[in-house]
Amino acid sequence: MSKVNVLLIGGGGREHALADALARSPRLARLYTTHPQNPGLAALAQPVDVPVHIREIYRLAQFCRHHDIGLVVIGPEGPLAEGYADRLGAEGITVFGPTADAARLEADKVWCKQLLRGASIPTADARVVTDAEAARQFFETRVHDDSAFALLAQRLLPIRDPARRRHVFMAAVRLGIAALDRAAHHAADLTTVKDSGVFRFPAGDSAPFLLEAKALATAWRAPRPDLPVIKAAGLAAGKGVIVPASLHEAFDAVDRLMVQKTLGDAARQVLIEDRLDGTEVSLLAIVDGQNILVLPPCQDHKRLLDGDAGPNTGGMGAICPADTLDEPTMARAVRDILVPTVDALRRDGIRYRGVLYAGLMLTPAGPKVLEYNCRFGDPECQPLMARLRSDPIDLMLAACAGRLADADVHWSPDAACCVVLATHGYPASPRTGDAIRGLDHAAALPHVKVYHAGTARDADGRIVTAGGRVLGVTATAPTLADARRRAYDACACITFPGMHYRKDIGAPR
Repeated sequence: MSKVNVLLIGGGGREHALADALARSPRLARLYTTHPQNPGLAALAQPVDVPVHIREIYRLAQFCRHHDIGLVVIGPEGPLAEGYADRLGAEGITVFGPTADAARLEADKVWCKQLLRGASIPTADARVVTDAEAARQFFETRVHDDSAFALLAQRLLPIRDPARRRHVFMAAVRLGIAALDRAAHHAADLTTVKDSGVFRFPAGDSAPFLLEAKALATAWRAPRPDLPVIKAAGLAAGKGVIVPASLHEAFDAVDRLMVQKTLGDAARQVLIEDRLDGTEVSLLAIVDGQNILVLPPCQDHKRLLDGDAGPNTGGMGAICPADTLDEPTMARAVRDILVPTVDALRRDGIRYRGVLYAGLMLTPAGPKVLEYNCRFGDPECQPLMARLRSDPIDLMLAACAGRLADADVHWSPDAACCVVLATHGYPASPRTGDAIRGLDHAAALPHVKVYHAGTARDADGRIVTAGGRVLGVTATAPTLADARRRAYDACACITFPGMHYRKDIGAPR
């Protein structure tokens, strides 16, 4: 059995879980990490002593040659989209991870949607917008049957300039909100509406208009479960998907993505996608260009708060296996989704090698693609690696060599539950630098692993928060209920200021 030196690129909880699995391999000679500032990775791997940047990728290639690296494992989506696998592979280095062309499945949602449609792979209908006004107008058409909006739209028709029309519309909405909330309105809004010339105000009395404005504001804030989903087309670290509950939330999301540009170029194009109803599940596979090795299904919990409330995040926890995906449905997903995706890529001259992660919605009409990721999910990787009993080096090398058909994979029969501990302000503005206590106590519990994600050591050597998602507390047990209990018992051992976590990861639904 030949020994292999492995370089792991990436520094989050996913990479700590991968490092932990790699460290268990009897084939591992030496493990190197590009992110030794993560205390979890630093405990398992030696640091890379060269810059890690695509513009200086030649230096990383030199490091691989000088240290006889037999396998490079790329964890995050960013380096994959930037072409790390292409550049290192061109130097004769074995890389587990897809090329930049293949990684467009995740990095370019518009391109991915076109590929899915071309291959007749089930997914939601979507349209692409490149400016905020087009997005707003589309959402307004979805509420055209609302009498308040219909009346206002009719009143605004004489205003030909779109920007002016939008200005008057928003002023009327704000006046209505102020009236509903019994708050003082802005004089400028009332002036804007009066000067528009499309509303009639009795001398000294604006009450008739305010009745209409209240109706408009009520419609503006009313729950609308059928509104489409808003998706930034580019990479957004799990924060580019907004599921608006009202027209107000939809307009706010459009403003943040396309006017304020909070995600930068990731939202240069935006998909407005029909909402799918059903249960979400994560189906991951290892692909060698042709053969597909399906991994146990996982279930991620993307919303910040219990009960799937609050904004989307990178993931607040995951379980494996997910019993929501039964064997017949999984076989259908492989047949109708994974296989035709790999085939479509191959027809386009792209041989996909690495992890292929399909985010699926199990609808009454069958599984449909919500999104594709081109790497292990984070946090799905944590429960997967906690259950893996096969040698990950063997699996990854088999994928790189196109030999997955000969590979065998074994999993623990136990269930696994990962609970993410997040810091105050996540996901909008996470606070960092707070000392974390209780890590040793939690890690000492049986069948528990504490994976470091957003952590670092301060000048005094203390482990402190260094990101929004701080730790992935993962436990295994013969039943999911017991795995949950063990994970939450471990969470109770850990403290840091502003610590937040969901209490319903893996709970019965």
